[in-house]
Amino acid sequence: MRRMEMPHNIYIHTPFCMSKCKYCAFFSAACTAPDWDRFADGIVREIQFWGARLGRVAVPTVFFGGGTPSLMPTRVFARIMNALRNNFNIAPNPEITLESNPKTLDATRLREFMDAGVNRLSVGVQRLDNPELEFLGRRHNVRDAMQLLDVAMKMGLRVNADFIYGIPGDNVDTVAQMCRDINALGLGHVSMYELTIEKNTPFGQMNLAMPSNDAMADMYCTIAGTLALPRYEVSNYAKPGNECIHNQNVWDGDAYVGIGRGAAGRPYIDGTWYEQRGGDDIQMQPLTPSSRATEKIITGLRTVRGVRKSDDVMRVINTDWLRANPELVCDNNDRICVTEKGMLILDDLLLDLCNWDGK
Repeated sequence: MRRMEMPHNIYIHTPFCMSKCKYCAFFSAACTAPDWDRFADGIVREIQFWGARLGRVAVPTVFFGGGTPSLMPTRVFARIMNALRNNFNIAPNPEITLESNPKTLDATRLREFMDAGVNRLSVGVQRLDNPELEFLGRRHNVRDAMQLLDVAMKMGLRVNADFIYGIPGDNVDTVAQMCRDINALGLGHVSMYELTIEKNTPFGQMNLAMPSNDAMADMYCTIAGTLALPRYEVSNYAKPGNECIHNQNVWDGDAYVGIGRGAAGRPYIDGTWYEQRGGDDIQMQPLTPSSRATEKIITGLRTVRGVRKSDDVMRVINTDWLRANPELVCDNNDRICVTEKGMLILDDLLLDLCNWDGK
């Protein structure tokens, strides 16, 4: 099989959690004693499969998501990293991200993760109020979160903190105060996610008094006007140079492999893009050029820098609509991006911007 030299980013899914949060619809399960060796065996087998399928391609980023990857023993993490190094050309200065929750890491374990390769930590803080954390079903309190953030930053890690807004009772004033409290933490990267209610979750079975769509939009604008960090994607804010490289690569349409049950990828093999699912039974389905181009547009326009004007993308773009709506979409040399106004109606905008038949 002809080898492709395109770099591939790698996402590894860890499905285990201490408990399931009330809003969570991700593939994960509460498990008090996971079989970590069995988990690692499966992950290593998938790594070996992709090493054989892709060859020793360059890997610029590795992202351990979940679930709660910070629950895994550091020896298991080191084994997985060794398998990656044995099967791929890991970049000289790769971005290695570990998602984590407070109460799963102390300074000793964090140092062991760093020694095995972690250089970026993403912490699920969610709120800075203990009753609100309890309402969300979180296992930690504010003090636990502050301790982990403080230790991680002092140890020199690039640190992100996840937060949720739009819970019942939220308004522009409560969200503005949360942003001011976040500013005081001195973080280089923050993710701000709107609470969405998924049917098959505890929240989905409740009749919660959620903020209206207009109120959510007002809160979204309040975040941009109050948070000290500039937005670079719909839900992500960072000091220049502190952006998540893995996510930027994925949003930009670069190739990536999803490893582990619950993971998804878009590998590029012998001139064809594939929709791919991880797990013991690896699933792959070829994508048409127009389907992959449409995906690039959808993810690329979520970012402030926009989508690259590659040939495949331009074949899908409705250029007449693009030129007719400069208040919503901008044509900036080698990229197309949305305006602040366009970002607020991005889902509807995409329906008009893309030729969904691919013609």
